[in-house]
Amino acid sequence: MERRQLGRTDMEVSVLGFGGSEIGYEDIAEETVAKLLNSALDAGLNVIDTAECYQGSEELIGRTVGHRRQDFYLFTKCGHPRGIGSEDWSSASLLESIERSLKRLKTDRLDLIQLHSCSESVLRKGDAIAALQSAREKGYTRYLGYSGDSVAAKFAVECGAFDTLQTSINIADQEPLDLTLPQAREKQMGIIAKRPIANAAWKEQHKPIDSYHHAYWDRLTKLDYDFIQQCPLEESIGHALRFTLTVPGVHTAIVGTSKPERWSQNAKMVEAGPLSESDFESIRERWDDIRPRTWIGQT
Repeated sequence: MERRQLGRTDMEVSVLGFGGSEIGYEDIAEETVAKLLNSALDAGLNVIDTAECYQGSEELIGRTVGHRRQDFYLFTKCGHPRGIGSEDWSSASLLESIERSLKRLKTDRLDLIQLHSCSESVLRKGDAIAALQSAREKGYTRYLGYSGDSVAAKFAVECGAFDTLQTSINIADQEPLDLTLPQAREKQMGIIAKRPIANAAWKEQHKPIDSYHHAYWDRLTKLDYDFIQQCPLEESIGHALRFTLTVPGVHTAIVGTSKPERWSQNAKMVEAGPLSESDFESIRERWDDIRPRTWIGQT
């Protein structure tokens, strides 16, 4: 699998990374997670990204591949110690969160710790950033990152405190291509794409039940891309994933799944390489023609 240098870090990352939210939220059996992660690592994946708030995700990753720590780069996130919906950006809470993550992941050091979708006002206050810098000084992590979107992500890039930016980049979420990515590239930040297939929100013929997918469903209904209408589902998903990996500056795309077979399917999709210039530009032009200003990055 292709690998790309993650900005100014020393990490050469696989273009596909594993996102740990599904295995936590969907309460996936440990044997299934072991099969999924070990087969992915064997096939060349070397990025695992998770968060303390993804329920049992960190524990599952630690128990199933902690013994293979030298085979992958390990990223996690902090700021929601009691799950999504809770926030605590105090230095003490963030450091305690990172210490818990280290124990759950069965490691003594992370490759990347990320502030998880905190607001611009929290970033400007500075305490949360200082907590991550303290974690690096303590040897808990090698690099610091911000995971989030829109104006908060823009400030995270501008402030110069972070080595990486993880942000939503996909066919239904293109705000970063103009708002944050150009400056992030100038600063040689590592760029990590989350939601790289827009949650495949079009895979059902009706609006998804889960409200998490509604924003992308609504956007894609209006964007009405030809390739979604004309191609089989797997081909359209592959086209969407390749769009994200064709975006200038993107180093790795984090794809979550709970199905062991899905990893090899995703890996096969990216073997075709970047989209052609005409295919890429047609998606960009459609976005520019259709999207209203209210279509900001989805956290």
